[in-house]
Amino acid sequence: MHIPDGLLSTPVIVITYAITIAGIAYAVRKLRDFPEEKIPLLGLFAAGIFAAQMVNFPIIGGVSGHLLGATLVAIMLGPYAAVIVMTAVLLIQTLLFGDGGITAIGANILNMGLIGAFIGYGLYTKLRNINETFAMGFAAWLSVVLGAALASVEIGLSHSLPFLKVLTLMVGYHSIIGIGEAVLTVLIVYAVRAKLPSVEGVPA
Repeated sequence: MHIPDGLLSTPVIVITYAITIAGIAYAVRKLRDFPEEKIPLLGLFAAGIFAAQMVNFPIIGGVSGHLLGATLVAIMLGPYAAVIVMTAVLLIQTLLFGDGGITAIGANILNMGLIGAFIGYGLYTKLRNINETFAMGFAAWLSVVLGAALASVEIGLSHSLPFLKVLTLMVGYHSIIGIGEAVLTVLIVYAVRAKLPSVEGVPA
């Protein structure tokens, strides 16, 4: 889902940067109330998500996917912490490993970080009283599909590739990749909660 340089038009770049910067600034402001003793968890989760994203799982036709993790981190640490963690991970991937373009950082953080942190987490909170496992899995899956759809819209608005073709391929493949995201999110959340019960109770 990493958008490279050259696909986004200047207006789309400016708009996605503006939305992302505003989202990050809002998250930083809200994190002033983050428990001080839990701050090391930000680095721990950032390292974990970064490592997990290095592992790709095969889908179909040579296409592979990897964990995004925004909704996962939001469930564990809250949405504002998830924004900071995902921003750090995606910046490192772009600047050091060339995953995604510098001009597309705003779009990539929006699509893979803010969507999962805010929308994914919001959906999780609405559904968790019905069933915790389903809430985690569905929220994680939807965050991937919505991120792919938004990336398609950004590319379409830039007129760099045929919109409907990109949308169909992106949403189709990421609907399948999202299943992996859902399964990994559920497994990792329960595993971390079992090993680090102190993670529970972080305010949203």
